[in-house]
Amino acid sequence: MAYSITEDCINCDACRPECPTESVSAGDDTYIIDANTCVECVNYYDGPKCVELCPIDCIVQLAA
Repeated sequence: MAYSITEDCINCDACRPECPTESVSAGDDTYIIDANTCVECVNYYDGPKCVELCPIDCIVQLAA
């Protein structure tokens, strides 16, 4: 599974620089996560770093 950023995103850029696979990028209105490259930080961190760093909790796990 991968993660997605909701429309509540405030474009704070807290998540993008910490993504080990560079899966987070700036979109038109909010940041976006590339589900094809997101590895949920497995083998990099104990858990998804973007979720940990998001100040407004707008990063959610996609359903299977």
